[in-house]
Amino acid sequence: MKIVGFNFSKISAERLSDKILKKPSTSIEFLDLQKDKVDLLKDSEVIKIYFNYSVNYDEQEKDKSKDKDGEVVIKGDVVLSATKEEAKDITKSWKKKKLPATLNINLFNLILRRCTPKAIFLEDEIGLPIHTPMPRLQQKKEE
Repeated sequence: MKIVGFNFSKISAERLSDKILKKPSTSIEFLDLQKDKVDLLKDSEVIKIYFNYSVNYDEQEKDKSKDKDGEVVIKGDVVLSATKEEAKDITKSWKKKKLPATLNINLFNLILRRCTPKAIFLEDEIGLPIHTPMPRLQQKKEE
C-alpha cells in the first residue's frame, strides 16, 4: 500500500474570545472512505480517506454549554494505492468505522506531520496559543 496523494479541502481558524483561558485539544477524525479505480494504476485500487483535523480551545469537561475560545479546522483527504486484497480488508474494517491498526498509525502520523505546521502558523496569525510545545535552546551551565 502506498500513499499517492494528500489534499486539503478546508483550512480555517477562528478566535472567538479576547482572553484565551482554555487549553487546546487536538483531534483527528476519519469521516469517510471511497474506493475507486484509476487507469494508470492497473493492478491497484485507489482509496480516498477523508479526514478532519481540529484544534479546539474549549472546556475539557463534560459541560460543553460554555462557548469555546477558538478553533482551527483542517479537512482533506489521503489517497492510497492498494492491492485488491488490501482494499478489501480496508473497506471491510471501515464498515465498523475503523481502519486497520498499521494503516491507522501511518495515517495519523502523516496527517499530524502535514497539518500541525499549518495549524501553528494559523494560531500565531490570529493570536491563539500554540497547541504543541515548541523546541527551545538552553544555555549550558558552566561547571
